[in-house]
Amino acid sequence: MLDPRHAQDTIAAIATPPGDGGVGIIRISGPRARDIARALFRPANAAFTDFKPYRLHYGHVVDANGADLDDVLCACMPGPNSYTGEDVVELNCHGGRAVLGAVLQEALNRGARLAERGEFTYRAFMNGRMDLSQAEAVAEMIHAPTKAAMHLAQVKLSGLLGRKIADLRARLEGLRAQLAVAVDFPDEELECLSPEELIRTVEAVRGEIAALLRAVDRTRAWREGALAVLAGRVNAGKSSLMNALLGRNRAIVTDQPGTTRDYLEETLNLDGLSIRLADTAGIRATDDAVEAAGLTMGRELMDRADLVLVLMDGTVPVDDDTLDAARRTGPDKGLAVLNKADLDGFDEANGAPLAALGFETVAVSAKTGAGLDTLAARIRERILKDAGQPDPDELAPNARQAAVLAEADRELDDLAADADAGIPYDLLSVRLETACDVLSGITGEIAANDVLNTIFDSFCIGK
Repeated sequence: MLDPRHAQDTIAAIATPPGDGGVGIIRISGPRARDIARALFRPANAAFTDFKPYRLHYGHVVDANGADLDDVLCACMPGPNSYTGEDVVELNCHGGRAVLGAVLQEALNRGARLAERGEFTYRAFMNGRMDLSQAEAVAEMIHAPTKAAMHLAQVKLSGLLGRKIADLRARLEGLRAQLAVAVDFPDEELECLSPEELIRTVEAVRGEIAALLRAVDRTRAWREGALAVLAGRVNAGKSSLMNALLGRNRAIVTDQPGTTRDYLEETLNLDGLSIRLADTAGIRATDDAVEAAGLTMGRELMDRADLVLVLMDGTVPVDDDTLDAARRTGPDKGLAVLNKADLDGFDEANGAPLAALGFETVAVSAKTGAGLDTLAARIRERILKDAGQPDPDELAPNARQAAVLAEADRELDDLAADADAGIPYDLLSVRLETACDVLSGITGEIAANDVLNTIFDSFCIGK
């Protein structure tokens, strides 16, 4: 757990992903960062006297006995103009796990402690280098599943959301000031804020909050990816279709029913949209406890899915179990897929019962690939039917920020109702203060430690 009492510790961590790579970075931040770097670093240039800010210096990292551990490039970034706002040193090493582990251990031996999750970004927030919405955007950038999600995170990382929230708060604070005048000088002939004007201003702020909340739903698929579930009878070709869409053999395909006993999930990128494609257990009556549990998991996935691909064997009439699954899903969230279009017995009329339920139907052959491009395009279009392409400058709050905005909106809704009912201005001012405090939770001016720990615990160690 991040503790402000340890803010003066010098911290260190591996700042690059685990595994082997060409380059790996050890990041050190805090008051002793440069001293630790001087103890670790032996310059290759005999004329070197000390680190020059924002320059790369070539040399070697040595252990306590002076033995070389690795040849590195070392950069020193003095505070406050660094990522954390403190003195920061980064050692660019070879990317092997053993190398990075040895160099990190030497930094710890010289007085640093291992950073906690998100502690570098936490310090940037605490030192005023970024607000809380920007800190969250750092994590969103790291985990962005697509280029579109990356752009949405970049907009918030630029500080645009923080500035928007500051503007909304300033307008509400302006109302508070006018209410205070009316309360403090009731007998003065001053032009006071009328209840009607107060309500108009509050509703204007609520309108902008509503626009931000609409963007949450509209961009969710771009930010988080979407879930598409393959459902249907055993041997309808779900696993074959999954492999065909992925372009590789991920699911086991056999003629034996019940091969998929729980579910498989893989990520599919459809023209910039990240989709989690799940292959569920084939629908059928079974006495096998494991398979029955898999069927239950499949139904739960269908309930959570953004789109359910109801797969049918196009060579036989649709069965009752598939019809039940289709009715459970409904045509708004379901897309009928008639498979095995390459076989002689294939007949599109076999999908008519689902068409009668309102389902759109796409005919494909998982074996030959016929119809797969059409299916992929329809999957993408159906998931994005209410979203469209995101605006490059669109503000899209995350789930936590959306919850804060919704809470502020409820407070303002109550405020407008109270003003309309003639509630005294001093009581209305309390509601305005509450709404401002709630909004400040987005940028972090007012944020409980448990909220901060929840946010920064989602980061990796080196960020």
